[in-house]
Amino acid sequence: MTQTQTLYTGKVHVTGGRDGAARSDDASLDIKLSTPGGPGTGTNPEQLLAAGWSACFQGAMAICAKQMNVKLTDVAIDAEIDLNLADGGFFLAARLNISLPGLDPETAHTVIEAAHRTCPYSKALQGNVDVAFNLV
Repeated sequence: MTQTQTLYTGKVHVTGGRDGAARSDDASLDIKLSTPGGPGTGTNPEQLLAAGWSACFQGAMAICAKQMNVKLTDVAIDAEIDLNLADGGFFLAARLNISLPGLDPETAHTVIEAAHRTCPYSKALQGNVDVAFNLV
């Protein structure tokens, strides 16, 4: 049996829900939250997911590219998280628009697919969120 090793635990205290605030235990994150499209000036959970997933995914691409002896330069990801409503329920859809300059499309797709299998955020979203990857 494989023993799990916890590498890091992110701890955030949230009050007020979508119109509240979030603060990490080390105070490196201290933000106001706002409902998407609402009058507030804070960020929202969809933006936070987009930032977290795309940052993690970029790290996963770097790991996978290194294993494949592929050099990545000037990588950029524009993440989009949709908050949808259908049949009386809310659900998410997500897209990562990925720029991998200097790579041919076949190699780029291979790196993206490997990163999707590696990234913990991708694993968490898989089967729960409609996900699309676009090479731009």
